[in-house]
Amino acid sequence: MTAEPTGNDHAPTRAWVLHPDIRSDAARRSAGPALGEAVALAAALPGLDVVGADVVALPRARAGLLFGSGKIDELKALFAEQDVELVLIDGPVTPVQQRNLERAWEVKILDRTGLILEIFSDRARTREGVLQVEMAALSYQRTRLVRAWTHLERQRGGLGFVGGPGETQIEADRRAIDEQLVRLRRQLDKVVKTRALHRAARAKVPYPIVALVGYTNAGKSTLFNRLTGADVVAKDMLFATLDPTMRRVELPDGPEVIVSDTVGFISDLPTELVAAFRATLEEVLAADLIVHVRDVSHAETEAQAADVEAILTSLGVGDDRARMEVWNKLDLLSDEDRAAARSRAARDDGVQAVSALSGDGLDRLVAAMAAALQGVRHVETLTLGFGDGRQRAWLYDQDVVQDERQTETGFEITVNWTARQAERFAAL
Repeated sequence: MTAEPTGNDHAPTRAWVLHPDIRSDAARRSAGPALGEAVALAAALPGLDVVGADVVALPRARAGLLFGSGKIDELKALFAEQDVELVLIDGPVTPVQQRNLERAWEVKILDRTGLILEIFSDRARTREGVLQVEMAALSYQRTRLVRAWTHLERQRGGLGFVGGPGETQIEADRRAIDEQLVRLRRQLDKVVKTRALHRAARAKVPYPIVALVGYTNAGKSTLFNRLTGADVVAKDMLFATLDPTMRRVELPDGPEVIVSDTVGFISDLPTELVAAFRATLEEVLAADLIVHVRDVSHAETEAQAADVEAILTSLGVGDDRARMEVWNKLDLLSDEDRAAARSRAARDDGVQAVSALSGDGLDRLVAAMAAALQGVRHVETLTLGFGDGRQRAWLYDQDVVQDERQTETGFEITVNWTARQAERFAAL
């Protein structure tokens, strides 16, 4: 994506955040917390100086301009007075709305999807992450071509060999994007194959995988650092972690495990990114234990938890996977609320209340993780006939095969698997 909104080191771009509170929207969120999250998103992008933020109440979205004419005039005067260069709109903005608002306000417009893509583009470090962000950005830009700017409707001359109109600029731009997407997808496929090989190698080691998931800024990286002794970037900032990080940890009185820190989820995550980051989140699909880290000090903690569960479901993570909730940031609660959280967690075996920052409750969390993972994987030797191709293929698809020896009647296969996988194999 272009770097227009990020400004430069000498003159930060003056930005204003708007959250349209559309009453007719069935998926409408609480306006105050939603605006706070949007401001935090803007703060996560270097080069921006957020000089103001507002909630704009709307009965419904206007097709061409999103806002009513009176509100547009009011905001135009405000933006001119405050020397605003960029307006961040916390929600979807159509290409036509973007064009019309930019003309009316004489500022650059960026919607929620565009802002998140800019943040991801700034944060990606691994080759896989960079490729995924580029693909997501191109897919987003492709939608912006539809009747977005009039210069894209110009006709380009043909080669002259046959009559008829030439190719329009919008068709040429769309074709160029499609060609670049094909190139990026080929490169990404190679990277994904390499990651699959690494995952297959890990499957041959008797280490269960623990995946930390949760809403962005819930404290996953701080907890990861506490558990592993690593030094992963842990800031009070949305999307501080983008690329997956994995470390081996020996739990006291428990098994050795691989702990994976993953990218944070967020409500209304751009669909381009959900698809593009599926490969990154494959560590979650392979995990023996999923630890859902929640910021219980946040006013919208229940809504955030629901968003995380929805994304996990869309990734194919079923209810049969071992799960645990970690209620983090106890240190930010009042004494009364902290005691209530601990009391509720004590009554539920699947919940642990902790403060990853202070270390409060981590001993109980580690003990609970060890208990959940004890005996989670075991080595077993299976005997299959030559006609059991389906079962053999399933074992390889699950990445559980450690060794295979051909016999006169079939195969002897040594597997390292979980009890759940053994049950699924028996059902075949």
